[in-house]
Amino acid sequence: MTISTLRPREPALYPDDADGIESLSFATVAREFPIKSRRCYLNNASIGPMSLPVIAAVDRFMHDVRDNGRNDYPSWCRYADTSIKDRIARLIGAKASEIAFIKNTTEGLGFVANGFPWKSGDNVIIADIEYPSNVYCWVKLAKLGVEVRWVKNRQGRIRVDDIRALMDDRTRIVSLSAVQFSNGYRQNLESTAGLCNERGVLLNLDCIQWVGALAIDVERLGIHFISVGGHKWMLAPIGTGFFYCRRSAMDRIEPPTVGYHTVDKHEDHMDYDLVYRGNAGRFEEALVNFTGIWGLDAAVRMQLKLGAKEIQRHIQAMTGRAAEGLRKRGYEIVSPFGDNERSGIVSFRHASLKAEALAERLKSAGVDLAVRGGALRISPSYYNDAQEIDRFLDALPAA
Repeated sequence: MTISTLRPREPALYPDDADGIESLSFATVAREFPIKSRRCYLNNASIGPMSLPVIAAVDRFMHDVRDNGRNDYPSWCRYADTSIKDRIARLIGAKASEIAFIKNTTEGLGFVANGFPWKSGDNVIIADIEYPSNVYCWVKLAKLGVEVRWVKNRQGRIRVDDIRALMDDRTRIVSLSAVQFSNGYRQNLESTAGLCNERGVLLNLDCIQWVGALAIDVERLGIHFISVGGHKWMLAPIGTGFFYCRRSAMDRIEPPTVGYHTVDKHEDHMDYDLVYRGNAGRFEEALVNFTGIWGLDAAVRMQLKLGAKEIQRHIQAMTGRAAEGLRKRGYEIVSPFGDNERSGIVSFRHASLKAEALAERLKSAGVDLAVRGGALRISPSYYNDAQEIDRFLDALPAA
């Protein structure tokens, strides 16, 4: 008997449908996340846990490399560039040709900051409450004579009129977080994109706190670039993510780094004619993280199965339940919480206890959250449920 006949048949490396999750729903998703049996995990805006289908997809790819080396490399590239990118594009309302794989959000933001043909006297507009990844890449441009203009937040909100007031004929890019990491403020993307397109300014978004928690249609909105790391709301492996580059803006930025994947001749290594690929793949200079991307694909499949709009409704039901319970217990909600401002994040304060001490108390009770800007932050995902929100609330001391 040969070794191959002793091994159980492994799932296909290129599955036609989501493996083992055909009946996935909000009622059944719990079984796909082992962390639920150990923790009340409400910190998905930091690093989300991986599901069984994601881990299985990573394992399948690793097994393929174990058994076949690089023999399947051409088919990895074809499958990633077509099927996987197509699913990512469907999730955000884009085309597969507008998607590039990245290792984190910072890399995608850097594509725009370092790839735009800046001239001395140009300016970029960013907010004064941004995550550092959406600050450093712009501040660094000072040596090129590029001015950073700061939109001052108003009680944690970034107003479109304030962006407009900073614009002039040398404004080239507005770069914002679609959802602010510290307080969960959800930017009005329709108005922001409308302003940018009206003024001929490129809109670049850090979308890591949006995609996976909220529905988005980048084509309809008229957004030019978004960057999304996979390790937060996507619930995908660390070191994965994607960059969206609108077709009409693709030639506006140069790939900051080029390599043999920048061109469409992967196997012709002695042809040095540098002609960029005709799609967003031009930003992938060399081997991408196929192992992680297989896991990212499984995470995307799960979200497509549940539906982005349904995920948004589910998550906001959780945050609404949490906010109501927090108010009843005497806590202050820090997050902007208007109907068009809410995201998957709820930040709150205790009247007398320090946030760090309270976070440690909750951690000891099996409840995980984060501390940002002196406030506590919860971020439930689609696998969380009402019972976990109640467990979190019951673990809090009265204010």
